[in-house]
Amino acid sequence: MNSAGALGARRHRRHVGLRARVIFVFALGALVLSGALASITYFSVRNSILRDQETSLTHQAIGNAVQISGTLHEFFDYGALLASVDTARGSQSILIESSGQLYASSPSVYGALPPDLRSIVLRGKPAEQVLSLNGSPTLVVGVPMAAQKAAYFAVFNLSDIERTLHVLLVSLILAAVVTTLAGAIFGSWGATRALRPLHEAAEAADAIARGRLDTRLEAENYADLAVLTSAFNRMADRLQERVEREVRFSADVNHELRSPLTTLAASLSVLEARRDELPDRAKRALDLLSAEVRRFRRLVDDLLEISRLDAGLGEVTDDEVALGALVQNTVAATGIAVPVSIDGDLAERRVLIDKVRFERIVANLLENARHYAGGATRLAIDAEGDWGSFAVEDEGPGIPESERDRIFERFSRGSSAKRRGAGEGTGLGLAIVSEHARALGGRVFVESNNGRGSRFVVELPLRTSPRPPETNGGKP
Repeated sequence: MNSAGALGARRHRRHVGLRARVIFVFALGALVLSGALASITYFSVRNSILRDQETSLTHQAIGNAVQISGTLHEFFDYGALLASVDTARGSQSILIESSGQLYASSPSVYGALPPDLRSIVLRGKPAEQVLSLNGSPTLVVGVPMAAQKAAYFAVFNLSDIERTLHVLLVSLILAAVVTTLAGAIFGSWGATRALRPLHEAAEAADAIARGRLDTRLEAENYADLAVLTSAFNRMADRLQERVEREVRFSADVNHELRSPLTTLAASLSVLEARRDELPDRAKRALDLLSAEVRRFRRLVDDLLEISRLDAGLGEVTDDEVALGALVQNTVAATGIAVPVSIDGDLAERRVLIDKVRFERIVANLLENARHYAGGATRLAIDAEGDWGSFAVEDEGPGIPESERDRIFERFSRGSSAKRRGAGEGTGLGLAIVSEHARALGGRVFVESNNGRGSRFVVELPLRTSPRPPETNGGKP
């Protein structure tokens, strides 16, 4: 196998689940055990049956030879004599005189005698041999009759024994198959029970990763895993404490910033009211200060929103709306003029969605396009099945592929924004979009707009029924 094939095989083995491996081991063990028992049973029974049958038939052949030897010279019709001693079902007799004359109870057995067997018996030694006659297994037993200068051969058909052994073999094979299936079923049951703690731990870890920091494992359910359960719960406790401490710190800092920011904004409004009385140099300084205060206020607002999202304080609501009206109203509320492309049937489609989160997503994407790409050129809405696609397109400088995932991180604005020296953005807009999209069960990504800018796409489920309640995946 070449290196590429070996690498593919290793990858395939890694993709096999632990549960599947346990089931495979149980099934393989059951197959090997049942196969070994079936083989031992078959060959033991076969040898026993054949040995007993051959012994019985040999004794019968000797008895027939004794019977014939006593009346051989009283009969002239040797064929009738041979036919009279055939007591076994399917057996036939052959008599050979020393002169080489051959007599048989049936013409079909004339060619049944192997030359070597005939030679041995005519020399005065009994012999037997299993051979195939007309496609059927046959036992030939030769008994010398020295006083009569002849030899007697009995030919016994073993087809019944072969059929019996065939039925036995088929039965043992079926038993092995059933045993293997039973082993696989038992392995599945055992794997499910044995891996249940691991499955619950994985669900708990996934729940924590999705923000449910209060998820814990029940320590009393599995005494053997008490150390792992205790360590996991301690880790979750520390993680929850740290996240809550950071959220409280961020919220407190943001709250404390709002008081001086409000005072600063009020003082600035007083100066702006008397802007015409200021000299030109003071006007330019006032304009710069006003822009920075507005940016500072947006930053504080975004930080407060991020803090609420981290703390899980924002509930996801279900508002029944017409999709077209929701999009048009959201764009109108932003005050940004952008063409909206939506199919008529899709525009009338009524869905359940959190309007506040959706409006925040669209507003942030349009603001992002205005700050860094000269404005959005189109808002395109499309649907495929139960999923909707909302794309904000622009014709800006575009985003390199190496930065398309990183720009959704907090305080990341991309190299193109830094080169242009854009100072209006906070670096949190796209991160907020990502958080809201995830809360709605969707995702956001960016791609090239046919080489003429960027295309920010938000994919969301278009639900028509209420959202099912969330369950704590970490608890049994």
